[in-house]
Amino acid sequence: EENLGEGGDDAAGAVARRTGAAIFPSLGEALANCDFSAVDIMTPHDTHEALATEAFAAGKHLLLEKPMAVDLDACDRILAAARAAGTVFMVAENAQYWPEVVTAGRLIADGAIGDLVTARASCIAFFDPLWYPDDSWRFEHGRAGGGIVMDGGAHWIRPLRMWLGEVESVVATTSRVIPSMQDESQAHALMRFESGLVATLEALTIDAPLWDGPWWRVTGTGGEVVIRSGEQGSVTLFDRDHPAGLMIAGEYGYGASFSREIEDFEAVVLDGKQPAAGPEQSLGELRTAMAIYRSAASGAWEAVW
Repeated sequence: EENLGEGGDDAAGAVARRTGAAIFPSLGEALANCDFSAVDIMTPHDTHEALATEAFAAGKHLLLEKPMAVDLDACDRILAAARAAGTVFMVAENAQYWPEVVTAGRLIADGAIGDLVTARASCIAFFDPLWYPDDSWRFEHGRAGGGIVMDGGAHWIRPLRMWLGEVESVVATTSRVIPSMQDESQAHALMRFESGLVATLEALTIDAPLWDGPWWRVTGTGGEVVIRSGEQGSVTLFDRDHPAGLMIAGEYGYGASFSREIEDFEAVVLDGKQPAAGPEQSLGELRTAMAIYRSAASGAWEAVW
């Protein structure tokens, strides 16, 4: 809602020139001046509650970027507003649609690696100015609500929940590697699931050259699924028939997760389809992040729910 001058050199102006979209300085002005059915909120985390409730009060369908809000009370209020509106509400966790994640889930469900034993998630990335410009709101605790675990780490936690079930409790440490970030830029966590399985989460953003290692390893009694992602992702199955690894064909890449997410939202709104995941599902990533923060402070296992 800032620096949206028409025809300017800002990002909004560039999008408007490319697409023919109209620019408004606030959601309220857009609601007052345009006839549309749905809102997609992609703003800093601390603005989600006010904008979401405004959209619901206007009777709009809503796709809201994760996290739903920066605290659970705000999430409860948003969910109540959605129920009162009776419109479609989805939280945009694109990992639910990530092609590599979906393929791995199918292999796991089909028993390709036997009974699950453990999983390792590695959310490690270069401190990219695309996501962290010098004046980024992501540096501020009051705006972001947390660091790498709450933000990018959610995309690694959701697949673990898809494959292993619900997280029961965590024990974790966090630290600040990027001095300009008020919240954590590094975290290590053990995650205990209701199924009894235990997985690990490693999250790190650092301004240094990094090895392009696997983002997930899911191990079972009969083998392992390894995911490498990015713009050109891959899924490799290791089993007794393929001890050196079998590349599973597919149309992979992180970018595809966003288009599939939007397609699902459209189908829910237009065709009455059930969403791949309801908005309450996103509370699992938020609660897991909050439990990690509590554990880092207490040094003990902390319950997620």
